[in-house]
Amino acid sequence: MIQIIIFLVLVFAISLVAKRLRGTIITGPMVFTFGGIWTYFLTPIMAQYLPMSTSLKVESPVILQVGEVTLAIILFGGATKISLRHAIAARGLPARLLLVGMPLTILLGTLVASWMFGNIMPFWEGAILATILAPTDASLGEVVVDSELVPKRIREALSVESGLNDGLSMPFFVLFLAMAGYEMHGKSSSWVAFTLMQIGFGILVGFAVGWVGGRLMKGADRKGWIFEGVHIVAMLVLAILAWGVAGAVGGNGFIAAFVAGSTLRGVYNDAINYAEDFEQSWGNLLVYFIFFFFGILAAPWLSKISPLIWLYAILSLTLVRMLPVAISLIGSKLHIGTVLFMGWFGPRGLASVVLGLIYLEKLTRFKVNHTIILTVIATVILSILAHGISAAPLSKRYARYLSKFAVDSPEFT
Repeated sequence: MIQIIIFLVLVFAISLVAKRLRGTIITGPMVFTFGGIWTYFLTPIMAQYLPMSTSLKVESPVILQVGEVTLAIILFGGATKISLRHAIAARGLPARLLLVGMPLTILLGTLVASWMFGNIMPFWEGAILATILAPTDASLGEVVVDSELVPKRIREALSVESGLNDGLSMPFFVLFLAMAGYEMHGKSSSWVAFTLMQIGFGILVGFAVGWVGGRLMKGADRKGWIFEGVHIVAMLVLAILAWGVAGAVGGNGFIAAFVAGSTLRGVYNDAINYAEDFEQSWGNLLVYFIFFFFGILAAPWLSKISPLIWLYAILSLTLVRMLPVAISLIGSKLHIGTVLFMGWFGPRGLASVVLGLIYLEKLTRFKVNHTIILTVIATVILSILAHGISAAPLSKRYARYLSKFAVDSPEFT
């Protein structure tokens, strides 16, 4: 298929120059998203001259399945790599961003959507939109979280936030989907049961898979039965197993994957040693695939995005993100430049794309509000460009800004 061939060529090309592009304004998500957009427009022309099938559609269940598995793997890996319990118990910057900043971001995004879109977007649909756009994606600002110019404390806070907030946003997403369905169909018992099953079974399945898997891996490791490198394969299986089993019993697969990763970390301490390799081995190719087909999906919708939607996208990346972050950091004694820097680097990427695809798939259950899809597309594309282009220069400027302060400033201690 033409799309698959173009995607593979892009993967090969980016692998050849990945080191050269590191630290520049060109990012992987940028290349694959805009590669997907161009592929959409070029495919009909190329199909006239190349005897290849173009039957793979973005609406295909295959794309959604790959997207869901990808997000489940990312959630599992993030929960394994980063301790949710320690992040919250430490009462540091990650806890502020996750427990205060994220809920306020969802609330403010909901209020702004209800105000801007009025009758075309009821309150609960505005909440769905705000929740889809709440998770951040560190891969879009990879220069920031990897740069030695940015203090370690700030880099770690942004990295932990992006690693955990997509998993923490899932219960909100499930609840608001159920509430939107209730608002449309008026069956209170159905949305209550749906929400409880999705969250409850998701947690139970995730805990069971993570605990059993962790105990088995720990025992096998202690007896020397596992070859080096096979741990990553076992973790991949656990991530997909948690996602699949939860979906089969009526639970939320993403919540299950997140809980499974967190439980595995608690039961099998050595899992953290393989978490980084796990994400790198299985994550990058799948993430690129999602951004590529996001570009194909977005292409025919671009002309339908109104100035009002672009305005909401801008507000989502600025006011809706930066004000809650500023509120969450009150009392942290960070300088205003740091607060603005952390507020700006809240890119929207993979989680927003996959949640948008899941919402689009709900068309079979209730009427989808196309304004939500258009706004997600606008916000993610704008974020890919704005955060990709600004990451390197703003990191350098931020380093110059911090050079004026003493080494015992809150940013460094």
